[in-house]
Amino acid sequence: MSKAHAHSWEVTDEFWARVEPLVPVVQRDPGKVYQRRAGAGRPPKPARLVFEAIVYVLRTGCQWKALPAERFGSASAV
Repeated sequence: MSKAHAHSWEVTDEFWARVEPLVPVVQRDPGKVYQRRAGAGRPPKPARLVFEAIVYVLRTGCQWKALPAERFGSASAV
């Protein structure tokens, strides 16, 4: 069975399996006093989506604010 063609900026499952261990896990410092409680505010975007947005900008040369909102959502949220 042939694979569907991926765009040059799409992150394949194989590529993400190699990259994911390199992405740091966000941890809150227990000794720091935060103004907001954990989980408050806008929920974070998935790391894979953020990485794909970075690859998209690098491959297409578009401005960060010109990211397609249909795929990535608000550029300021990514």
